[in-house]
Amino acid sequence: MEIKSKVGSRIREIREKNGISQKDLSYTADLDRSYIASVENGQRNISIVNLEKIAKALKVNLSELFQGV
Repeated sequence: MEIKSKVGSRIREIREKNGISQKDLSYTADLDRSYIASVENGQRNISIVNLEKIAKALKVNLSELFQGV
């Protein structure tokens, strides 16, 4: 599994654990819902800026998005 898929799966895991929908995450992170979906599916080469937005929206440290990756 490549890094994009691993990080995307980790984002999905954290989001679902916290009961947050893709729509709510996208709103809080100021990103499009389809962008969140493509990140979670490992289809996007996500920038560090957007990783930070997602981490803040999920209320986790940026490093938590890489745990187990």
